[in-house]
Amino acid sequence: MLLYGVIQDKIGTKKHLIWFQSIFLIGTGPFIIYVYEPLLQSNFTLGAILGGIYFGAGFIAGVAFLESYAEKLSRKFKFEYGTSRMWGSIGYACATLTAGLLLSINPHLNFWIASVAGIGFFLLNCFFKVDVNEVEEDKTASLRIKDIVSIVKVKKFWYFVLFLFGTACIYTIYDVQLFPVYFTQHFTDTEIGYQVFGYLNSFQVFLESAMLFAAPFIVNKVGAKQSLILAGVIMGTRIIGSALVDSTIAISLIKLLHGIELPILLIAIFKYIALNFDQRLSATIYLIGFKISGEIGVIAFSSVIGKLYDSTGFITTFFVLGTIVYIFTVAAIFFLSNHKSKRNEVIPYETAEDTQ
Repeated sequence: MLLYGVIQDKIGTKKHLIWFQSIFLIGTGPFIIYVYEPLLQSNFTLGAILGGIYFGAGFIAGVAFLESYAEKLSRKFKFEYGTSRMWGSIGYACATLTAGLLLSINPHLNFWIASVAGIGFFLLNCFFKVDVNEVEEDKTASLRIKDIVSIVKVKKFWYFVLFLFGTACIYTIYDVQLFPVYFTQHFTDTEIGYQVFGYLNSFQVFLESAMLFAAPFIVNKVGAKQSLILAGVIMGTRIIGSALVDSTIAISLIKLLHGIELPILLIAIFKYIALNFDQRLSATIYLIGFKISGEIGVIAFSSVIGKLYDSTGFITTFFVLGTIVYIFTVAAIFFLSNHKSKRNEVIPYETAEDTQ
């Protein structure tokens, strides 16, 4: 993930890594069916290692890289990142609706469709040209390892990372590991609970898509810092709110808050990076500050939160997690930088020095 960020910042909006990503996507079906699945049955350790490398580079780190690349393009061509990211959420929602049906027919169909989508991705890149002028090339070419390393010496970078560490990271553990189980407990039949959760998740993603269209207007209106704080408040409210409601309708509405929070958080993160750091390093800062720190946090905190749940149950755990998120959100009021972009402003593709 870090390697993706460093390389992409070095080459700017050139599509070298996009072509590399296309290979992973096209190879999804053949790799899973003819390599990964047989290895899991015959040599589990080797299969797990190869799978970790392939899925890590092609999907986990790949998605994060594509998000940062789309954000670079949004500044280069002066459109809002949210309006492009919206289509990713729509695609995800459509995939969740069809994947279950295909799974019941033949699980391999999903993997072949992923490869077909990869071919479409490849063809799209054949026709979509990104011209890199000399000014942009000079700016990215002048980027040195020394410039990238200097990020860790910037105090406000660590304030930014700590905010995301104490909010988005904690929230991810709650949303992925705890909430689905807690949600199904509100139904007398657990199977029905999981079905409702699946339908609700699809609806939430469509809501997320709509909010990705609207989120840039919110962030541009109130500012990047205030939007990060707003996202933190929504995260904390959803976590604690889960402990306060006991009806299926109320807990379903609590679930849908994610479709409002995530778009605001994503747009605010990129806006905050563009306003406060050297924009040539936007991919590296995004991947380190949000994605890598988030993955490390999930690994570090999952066992601790799991032990807390085992000893106290859902309600107390939610109150503790929500309180932590609120504490970091309040701290952000004092420690995050208070740059505010003008309404409807699209941050251009240029260096931080140029914006000063």
